[in-house]
Amino acid sequence: MTSTSPTTPPTPSATDAECLALTRSLRRRGVLVLSVFALVWALAAATGTGSATDPVPLSIEAAALLLTAAAIYLGYRKDAAPSPRTVNLPANWARGVGIVNTVELAAIFAVIAASNAAGRPEAIPAGIALVVGLHFFPLARLYDQWQYKWTASLLTAVALAGFVLVAVGLASETVRLVVGLGSALVLWASSYHLALRG
Repeated sequence: MTSTSPTTPPTPSATDAECLALTRSLRRRGVLVLSVFALVWALAAATGTGSATDPVPLSIEAAALLLTAAAIYLGYRKDAAPSPRTVNLPANWARGVGIVNTVELAAIFAVIAASNAAGRPEAIPAGIALVVGLHFFPLARLYDQWQYKWTASLLTAVALAGFVLVAVGLASETVRLVVGLGSALVLWASSYHLALRG
């Protein structure tokens, strides 16, 4: 920051302005991705509650759409307060994010294949939640968003709860409902945190 006189407010340098713009862009992208995937988890959870025309799944789907739309609105509104700090990204962060996301996708396919091969398709939601949760640990460093560590921890806890439900023999619909709603709530919480706190 530079200042021309004691009474003149500091003017951000080009570097500061670029950093603020990148921080805002990453914050908005995070809100969008987190809230959309929360919606996907909630819609998956709704399939564990009965037929598509029952009031319970319809209520879950309607609430999920509203929560997602509100998160995106809050994240993209023009009068949003600036983030309390700018991100400090490591070298080659974008490449690192690409690698982490590629490994995540491959691991999800591996979970699906392994669960089906073992005759335990009911374990798929918990396995996917575990993969998604674990991938947030390196993303916390790569995006310089340390709140992603609690996102990772909570998603991992949801996944472990799902595995316990599978182990005690609960129906696949119940596992899908618990893991789906649990994962959705964690991702929405993370999305709202980014939208409101940065």
